[in-house]
Amino acid sequence: MQKIQPVILAGGTGSRLWPLSRELYPKQLLQLIDETSLLQTTILRVSQLAEVLPTLLVVGEEHRFITRSQVDALDLGNDCQILLEPIGRNTAPAVCGAVEYCAIEQDEETILLVLPADHLILRQEAFREAVAKAVLLAAEGKIVTFGIEPQHPETGYGYIEEGEKSSVRSFREKPDLETAKSYLSKGNYFWNSGMFAFSIKTFRQEMERLAPEMLSCMREAVLLGRRDRNFFRLDLGAMSRCPSDSIDYALMEKTDRASVVAADLDWSDIGSWHALWEVSAKDENGNVSQGDVLMEDTKNCLIRSEDTLVATVGLEDTLVVETADAVLVAPLSRAQDVKRIVTRLKKSGRGEFKIHRTVHRPWGSYTVLELQPRYQIKRISVKPGAKLSLQMHHHRHEHWVMVSGTARITNGEEVFLLHENQSTYIPAGVKHRLENPGVMEMELIEVQNGSYLGEDDIVRFDDDYGRQE
Repeated sequence: MQKIQPVILAGGTGSRLWPLSRELYPKQLLQLIDETSLLQTTILRVSQLAEVLPTLLVVGEEHRFITRSQVDALDLGNDCQILLEPIGRNTAPAVCGAVEYCAIEQDEETILLVLPADHLILRQEAFREAVAKAVLLAAEGKIVTFGIEPQHPETGYGYIEEGEKSSVRSFREKPDLETAKSYLSKGNYFWNSGMFAFSIKTFRQEMERLAPEMLSCMREAVLLGRRDRNFFRLDLGAMSRCPSDSIDYALMEKTDRASVVAADLDWSDIGSWHALWEVSAKDENGNVSQGDVLMEDTKNCLIRSEDTLVATVGLEDTLVVETADAVLVAPLSRAQDVKRIVTRLKKSGRGEFKIHRTVHRPWGSYTVLELQPRYQIKRISVKPGAKLSLQMHHHRHEHWVMVSGTARITNGEEVFLLHENQSTYIPAGVKHRLENPGVMEMELIEVQNGSYLGEDDIVRFDDDYGRQE
């Protein structure tokens, strides 16, 4: 039976799901439907396929540790591999890099199944059947795309026009409503899902013909790449020279070997808050709610609380999303326009587009409780057995107060244990380290004082996770 190499593209940011999705904690890492993230759900989905190899994830450099943490939490046994992109270059270079990486050890007839990390598929058996059909076509030398059978005239997706014998006649951009209605009536137009299947051999042949510069750059990025603990990091110089393009524009719209497998998967790319409302379970008034929410005379709304009580009165067709540092309120019909807010945040130099108050690190997390011009208060949680880097700061002093657990502290030349209700003071310029020697999560409060409190005021001398930045 044909071997299947799953490749999951997990490098997006999902700006339309702000304020929950942030640049450093994007959509694929969020728990939007149940207790698993979209990334974890995708990994579990492909792990159920027959003759499947360990999954390869293509991830942005800045998401590497939280991605690794989510993979490890699944405890699947067959460890996922993680390919790091030091710079974003759209989906075509990402797929090229994955193909060249797989070609090092895999036979050229191996079928790659390329999937986005952030899509919802509810009909699992239909997905497996569609993959089986795609694998057969890919083994015949086709580059297969998955077309979703449209349930309504949708203007937010691109379309695939099917020709004879499952061939692709054309790809169409996102249409207006009347055009979408005409596509639906014709019966041979499908939503473009962004999922693909092809052999290593076929992909290389077509990219050599249609985008040779891109293929050459990404081949070099793999050859010059390096293993970094649990990751493989593509070469920055080679990727910087690589043209940036989507897999649709670089390959699919130009190749004469494209085929489509049509499937009814109960699929959504959850590309907006409205899309999430559509696929979520609703109460008797058509509301989707999560967190500490109190509703009175509220209908057909999406209300989500992450940090505090959200109460609504007399709302209809409205979106309300609350996080610790931002609240979004908009008509559900305007959900696609949330990206305009993200653009404005970026232009004004505000940090709310990039990070949450709680920031995940490989050793645990920290939450900013208070931030003022010359002081900052954080709650720091450290996983059992984990430790922060040996480091020092030029511009800030730190005072640590233990809340729970036991910490091993390096403070200059001293190494000692710190227990609940005990504290220590670290002056600027002194090397220090925090680690959790116990079997339970450790928590402390950190008070920073100084003229500059930025995260870039860290000089690392030793780090278990290979970080230098």
